[in-house]
Amino acid sequence: MSGVNKVILVGNLGKNPEVFTFENESKKVRLAIATTEVFKNKKGERVEHTEWHWVVLYRGLAEVAEKYLKKGSQVYVEGRLRLRSWNEGSHKRYVTEIEAQNLTLLGKGNGKRDDKPAVLQGTEAIPQVPGKLEDEPEYNPQDDNLPF
Repeated sequence: MSGVNKVILVGNLGKNPEVFTFENESKKVRLAIATTEVFKNKKGERVEHTEWHWVVLYRGLAEVAEKYLKKGSQVYVEGRLRLRSWNEGSHKRYVTEIEAQNLTLLGKGNGKRDDKPAVLQGTEAIPQVPGKLEDEPEYNPQDDNLPF
């Protein structure tokens, strides 16, 4: 049996999308999405806790995000966790990102006339550009060095 790697988020963009365009004209967009949990503590006081998530979108979803999203936009994202690493001088750096597979634009001002949510899947939004992005390593589960 294979494992499950699924993330579902509903949150708001904390800043405008960061757009990266590669030599083959394909795009990558990185979003900073905030999810806020509201609860009452033991004293009955209302407490808000915000988590920040890095979400990356490629090709068609990246084009849509670049065109329609801005700081404050509310989105629903489905994707999978990815650990990315790089060398910065003599230090190895790591970041855990959510690689979006589906994107739904929520709320008003999502760029559609009827203001209904727009559901977009990674392969539907815009035809994929052939080829692999230069800075993204191929994921190989055999490379995982897990003790189980």
